[in-house]
Amino acid sequence: MSYFDAASAAPLHPVARQALLASLDEGWADPARLYREGRRARMLLDAAREAAAEGVGCRPDELTFTSSGTRAVHTGMAGALAGRRRVGRHLIVSAVEHSSVLHSAEEWEAAGGEVTTVAVDRAGAVAVEAYEAAVRPDTALACLQSANHEVGTEQPVAEVAEACRAAGVPLLVDAAQSLGWEAVAGSWSLLAASAHKWGGPSGVGLLAVRKGVRFAVQGPVDERESGRAAGFENLPAIVAAAASLRAVRAEAAQEAVRLRELTERIRARVPQLVTDVEVVGDPVRRLPGVVTFSCLYVDGETLLHELDRAGFSVSSGSSCTSSTLTPSHVLRAMGVLSEGNVRVSLPVGTPAGEVDRFLSVLPGAVAVVREKLGAPLPVPAAAVSGSDRYGDPLVVDALGRRCPIPVIELAKVIGDVPVGATVRVLSDDEAARLDIPAWCEMRGQEYVGEEPAEKGTAYLIRRLS
Repeated sequence: MSYFDAASAAPLHPVARQALLASLDEGWADPARLYREGRRARMLLDAAREAAAEGVGCRPDELTFTSSGTRAVHTGMAGALAGRRRVGRHLIVSAVEHSSVLHSAEEWEAAGGEVTTVAVDRAGAVAVEAYEAAVRPDTALACLQSANHEVGTEQPVAEVAEACRAAGVPLLVDAAQSLGWEAVAGSWSLLAASAHKWGGPSGVGLLAVRKGVRFAVQGPVDERESGRAAGFENLPAIVAAAASLRAVRAEAAQEAVRLRELTERIRARVPQLVTDVEVVGDPVRRLPGVVTFSCLYVDGETLLHELDRAGFSVSSGSSCTSSTLTPSHVLRAMGVLSEGNVRVSLPVGTPAGEVDRFLSVLPGAVAVVREKLGAPLPVPAAAVSGSDRYGDPLVVDALGRRCPIPVIELAKVIGDVPVGATVRVLSDDEAARLDIPAWCEMRGQEYVGEEPAEKGTAYLIRRLS
């Protein structure tokens, strides 16, 4: 079985395993106690903090270990917003942030705060100018991920951080996806990360708060972790997390080159091997091991099952997954196709032969899914010329049918209407709002817009060719 979902959780690094086992014997005592066992545990905790701080690029006394990356984000945002409550209640986030950031933003807004969401381009990147324009005198905090977890696009963090610094606004960076590769550059103020993303054990997060940042801890406070993470430290996991961060960084430069070559192979070969595919994300500014693509006329969940049967573990941001019936907020913000979405994220050490095997298996898996769904053959060139006026648009009733059926039905009939005429697709699937315009762009047809219908929504498409 080939595990290609390292962006969700990387396999435990051998160094992490060794450190974890060793510290189970040496680091079980309370590091706050003064007896021998406590002092030994304290030494391990201090050494882990120094190693992790070196990897982050901050001082050891600026770094807090939390119970997860999500907890680090929640704690960091809440503390920074509370610390600057006299400045104002305005928060800035990007539209493609991890759900932990967006959930905190929703809670902040529900409590009376104001949130500005900065849009991204079709590659998933923000514009520095958009963050500059979003800053106001009452802005308390801005947040920006270092790299996107679904499509791999790297963000201009250093430039945004400088713009925020010039405006006197702290920037919190979610560095979960990138910290295993390199430290985050720029004058950021707060940083959150998660050990299981770089091959450390799960249940360990990092929160860095640089000196001078106004920060007010929310909730009950105890004496541990500067009051920012209550409760007994999971010392063996913390030691393993710090050890594995140092280990993966030592390999990062060489391994990044190798994985970039493999993902470029996937990006180049998939459109050659499979028809009607959109490779998404920035082609250059991207994480080394992540590549994401979407296939027309494919149910994302079914495709993942087909690939699983062939021996590949991949993930999807498609609307057709077991956990959600709505498109990924990342794909929605980018305005790209969500049907048949596949994210391949290669762990460190992935053999090139397994990538080649994936490329050999993928076309057959897509073909099987398309056949099951009755996907259409390519639309023939127009044989009928349009006229100045047409009758009522052809109606496709896809109510009650989930993606990608509305798009499949549209594709089947688009060749039946004259050039210049319209097709009206009725759908109550939220994914249609994203996938029908994306289909139009891919197939050279005009997306006219949407309008209310008695049930669901009506999507209007004009045939251009």
